[in-house]
Amino acid sequence: MTAIHATALVDPTAELDSSVSVGPYSIIGPHVKIGAGTTVGPHVVIEGHTTIGADNRIFQFASLGAIPQDKKYAGEPSELVIGNRNTIREFCSFNIGSPGDVGVTRLGDDNWIMAYCHIAHDCQVGNHTIFANNTQLAGHVHVGDWAIFGGFTVVHQFVKIGAHSMTAMCTLLFADLPPFVMCQGQPAAARSMNFEGLRRRGFSAERISVVKAMHKALYRDDLTLQAARERIATLDKNCPECAQDVQMMLSFLDQTSPQRGIVR
Repeated sequence: MTAIHATALVDPTAELDSSVSVGPYSIIGPHVKIGAGTTVGPHVVIEGHTTIGADNRIFQFASLGAIPQDKKYAGEPSELVIGNRNTIREFCSFNIGSPGDVGVTRLGDDNWIMAYCHIAHDCQVGNHTIFANNTQLAGHVHVGDWAIFGGFTVVHQFVKIGAHSMTAMCTLLFADLPPFVMCQGQPAAARSMNFEGLRRRGFSAERISVVKAMHKALYRDDLTLQAARERIATLDKNCPECAQDVQMMLSFLDQTSPQRGIVR
């Protein structure tokens, strides 16, 4: 049977796998679904239409599935969906989505979310990300796979964070952060590319060389964004294995709004 502490309050209509454990004084609401192997620590509140996958570790005092911090929200059915094998540390707060967007806040798989992090309504977070302590995402933020946030990073609403990017501690993001870019500052400024992270993830020397060339086009040669994009589009001609990296950068730049722009 599911290991539910005697002091926990679990709604009888919540759907918990038989291998789920729930710690003392935690509260789980009626529309919650939790998959196999997930552990819920003490004093956790999980509410709303929240679906949590398998093998997650949820630490004490987390708040998952509360209504969005959006004055326009009027009780519409919205969701929080959390994937598999995520670590969610103390005092994290993830809100459900809102009708002004897709209505779903989503966290993928294998993410490492440290203490006091906030993921607001309608955020879409990929896989293998790291959120250091006190990272704060406003509503509608999109985060690519393998992104890393330094502690106390703050991200403005609707900003996009590219895959394999990284922020330094206390970074403030008002503009989109392209894939691979490392940034720092208030507001954020690009400093380099996340070369060490790419090496650790098995990127070949050829792929890293193309990432360096993309950095040069975007940040070193004083090009307009359109001119940099045109140069980047040619970088995979002699490196077929680099095509996915080039296409990811081009797709990201295509989705960036002119009003917001990218971190420069």
